[in-house]
Amino acid sequence: MKRQGILHPQLNKLIAETGHMERLVVTDAGLPLPEEVNTRVDLALKEGMVPFLELLDTVLEEFSVEKVIMAEEIKEKSPDMAKEILKRFETIEVEYIPHVEFKEETKQTRGLIRSGEFTPYANVILVGGVVY
Repeated sequence: MKRQGILHPQLNKLIAETGHMERLVVTDAGLPLPEEVNTRVDLALKEGMVPFLELLDTVLEEFSVEKVIMAEEIKEKSPDMAKEILKRFETIEVEYIPHVEFKEETKQTRGLIRSGEFTPYANVILVGGVVY
């Protein structure tokens, strides 16, 4: 039995298989999960479970990030969430794109991890970095 870290086997596998420059998406409960992406880890149980920031922090404990992509709309619609997300990426490039484009970009990712978050636009595309 695994002693610590992420216990969810599918999430462990997704993180372990994602390489440099490949993308993972951590989403709120409402973002459409594109059928083109084979690996979808849905952790949404009910509103607020699993919270987006808790899920993001857990993923970041085990996944190296080189760049983050977020929807431009988060700045206006959910500024408090945007600030909390940015705290986690102070030294990492952050790119903003329109939400319509963001949804299209999710189709080109290795996998999606869905939270139970109900805060609008609480979604990030994490571009894999390297640990050396």
